[in-house]
Amino acid sequence: TCSPGPGRPPPLPAPWCPPAVPHRNTAWCVPVADNPLISVAELAARRGDPRLRLADVRWYVGEPGRNRVEYDAGHLPGAVYLDIDSDLMQARGPGRHPLPAPGPFATLLGSRGLGDEHFIVTYDDAGGIYAARFWWMLRWVGHADVRLLDGGLQAWVAAGHPLSTEEPAWPPAVMNLRPGPTRLIDRAGLYPLLGKVTLLDARAPDRYTGEQHPVDPIGGHIPTARSAPTAMNLGPDGCFLPPEELARRYRELGAGEGDTVASCGSGVTACHDIVAMVRAGLPEPILYPGSWSDWCTSGLPYATGDEPGSV
Repeated sequence: TCSPGPGRPPPLPAPWCPPAVPHRNTAWCVPVADNPLISVAELAARRGDPRLRLADVRWYVGEPGRNRVEYDAGHLPGAVYLDIDSDLMQARGPGRHPLPAPGPFATLLGSRGLGDEHFIVTYDDAGGIYAARFWWMLRWVGHADVRLLDGGLQAWVAAGHPLSTEEPAWPPAVMNLRPGPTRLIDRAGLYPLLGKVTLLDARAPDRYTGEQHPVDPIGGHIPTARSAPTAMNLGPDGCFLPPEELARRYRELGAGEGDTVASCGSGVTACHDIVAMVRAGLPEPILYPGSWSDWCTSGLPYATGDEPGSV
């Protein structure tokens, strides 16, 4: 929240109030993060809002094409279809899902009818672990008016709301590039910081330990990385845990003091940990987009087992 302060306001840490992000008040900001989520009830109440746009970002590991089939079978009314493998990445770059160039990505958004004036809600059917990538990318190009649907498609259906098989044809819009609150780091930048930053790994525990590596040539994790699987962000209902529980979890992992870097297999599910930390009111982590798929092919040291390991 923003509130006036007497005299000159004290300086605030950049992660809470980035200079490029306009404050809601001309005075100064107390470091309380905005809620990155929207509930099913809140979304249902906004149906009919001409500013509302929905994005279906369902994805299934090792099942190419299934996301389109599932979308065609039924999606939230008015939702456009976005494919992680074609719309939210570029063909070449570090890791399996390299980020596209910001300009072409903004142009793509506009072609799907997603523009500066829109309130965008993104969802999937996997607890938000894929839709979180789109949430992060919108903020990366400077679009702050975006939320992740808490509980996803399942929560929408469970509340008795309908699905649609019609694909919307929204008129083209304009998505201008602006500075956003997100931060990035690559392999060369991360390596000398190992042991100096809190590094989190959002993958499932058996991929962190190296017991399973279904899509990478080797298993394990980046030295010093701590296991922070996305499943621990959610309750039994598939919705995010309360902010205080998330804050406790991430502080126990060492986040909140100094910089935190979020990683995973290819820079997708790491965004779920970022959503959780923003919901918890903690400083937003830096994303390592290449993540393990980039690191494990570099010849750099790596660790296996339950312990983070050392540099």
